[in-house]
Formats: sequence, structure tokens, C-alpha cells
Amino acid sequence: MFRFIVRRILEAIPVLFVVATVTFFLARFAPGGPFDEDRALPPAVEAQINSHYGLDKPLAVQYAKFIGNMARGDFGPSYKYHGWSVNELIADRIPVSLALGAGALALALIIGIPVGCVAAMKPNSWLDRVPTGFATIGICLPTFVTGPILVLIFSVHLGWFNASGWSEPADFVLPSLSLGLSYAAPVARMMRDAMLEVRTADYMKTAKAKGLSPLRIYFVHGLRNALNSVVSYVAPTAAALVSGSFVVESMFNIPGLGQFFVNAAFNRDFTMISGTVMFYATVLVSLNLCGEIVLAKLNPRMKLRS
Repeated sequence: MFRFIVRRILEAIPVLFVVATVTFFLARFAPGGPFDEDRALPPAVEAQINSHYGLDKPLAVQYAKFIGNMARGDFGPSYKYHGWSVNELIADRIPVSLALGAGALALALIIGIPVGCVAAMKPNSWLDRVPTGFATIGICLPTFVTGPILVLIFSVHLGWFNASGWSEPADFVLPSLSLGLSYAAPVARMMRDAMLEVRTADYMKTAKAKGLSPLRIYFVHGLRNALNSVVSYVAPTAAALVSGSFVVESMFNIPGLGQFFVNAAFNRDFTMISGTVMFYATVLVSLNLCGEIVLAKLNPRMKLRS
């Protein structure tokens, strides 16, 4: 296991290097600069600012400094938030995005796994068609449609939750539900297909021949193996929930990292763009590694080197 983890980490290094390189050059080649305002700055002032941040140096020198800072985990100062470094801004906002993503992922699993198991118990019956129909609706509706519907029902008409904000625990419910429902639907479909597949496996027939109860056969022997496909889906899904919550954070006015990333793109804040992209890439690589470790634990026959 230790060699497996070390090998995966070593394989991730060139991937992160490529991501950092592509991000650097795309940000630099995009039109405009971080200090372009509606009113042009005097040439002397603009030259002084570029010299302070090292933007007057050749691109190769800037790239070498950028890679060196990335290797040390230093994303540099923000060009738009004066007096703040990108590391400080990420550290200040990432707990909110992580809490939102973790809540959405928990809801997706809590809803998706039971619904998929129930749908697979009696294929092509109403127990299958009704959950599958709702899962299909969940797949088709994006978060920018689900969110306003939830606000309309639970905030405007029922008055149970606030329509926006992040000031009390109740404000956590609607954003997490809006983000989690879009991923609960694929989990339910995937769980249903996996349970239907394991029902015909030889070990399930052997367990039935031994006289084990149907619930034990279904939820103990079958569920463990059916979860393999869900676990392989959860790792990239968790990263997507953390990094793809821009719409939900903007919709519910949540002070997460997603808004910083969007604003950095509009403001041409090169260091903020690079820092958030590298942070999200590192989260994705780490979660994929965790998913592979969990898969190895669930399936002892799985070869770690494969």
C-alpha cells in the first residue's frame, strides 16, 4: 500500500506540472491585464506597478519564478486584493466551499444509494420506475434551475429557510440540497445498475443456496460489491462539488472560493487564477487517490499496481 501511494503521488507530479504550465500561459496570453482600468493609468505609474510585481520581466523569467513558487506552495500576492496573498485568500474561503461540497456529497449518497437499491429490488415494477423517473429528472435539471425552485418552495412560500446568505446553520440546507440533488440522481442510476448486475453473480447464488436471508444476501453480500462503481464515481464527484459550486455560491450569496475564481478570471488576476486552479487540481488528485485506496479495501482481489 505504501509503494502504491508513493507511486500515485509521483505520477501526479507531472500532471500538476502540465496543469500549472497551461494555466500560466493561458492567463498571460488572454487579452487585458490585472491593472487595466476604465481609465488608463499614466505610463510611469503602470511601469512602476509592473516592476513591483515582476510583470516587466521576460515571460520565461516569470514562468521560472512561477514554477519555483508553485513547488513551494506559494501562490504569490493577489493583484486585485492588495495586502493579501493568494494563500491567505484561499485559506479564508476554502472552509466554506469544503463545507458546502461535503454536505452536498453526503446528501447525494444518502439519497442516491437507498433509491438505487430499492429500484433494483423489483426491476420494471413501480418500485423501479418511480425512483428511476425522479433520478432522470434530477439528471436533466441543472443547479441553476433546481436552486430557484427550492427557494420558491421553502423560502418564499413556506418561509422555512433564508433565500440567501451564510450566517446561520439553516442557510446550509438549501445550497447543499440544490447541489447534491444533481449528483444524487447519477448515484441512484449507477447503484441500480450495479445491484442488478451483482444479483446474478455466482456468490449471490451460493449465499442463497446456504439458506441466508434475502435481506442479508442483498444488503451484505451484494451491496459491498455494488458499491465499487459508486466509490469510483465519488472521488471525482467530490472534487467537482468543491470546485464546481460557482453557480450555487453566486445564487445563494455564499462567501466561498468559487466567487473568487470567477472574479479572478474577470479581473485578470493571474496569481489568483493560477492559485485556485492548482488548488482544485491538487484536491482532485488527492481525492482520486483516496478513492483508489477505498476501492482496494473494498475489493481485496484488486491489484494495487493495476
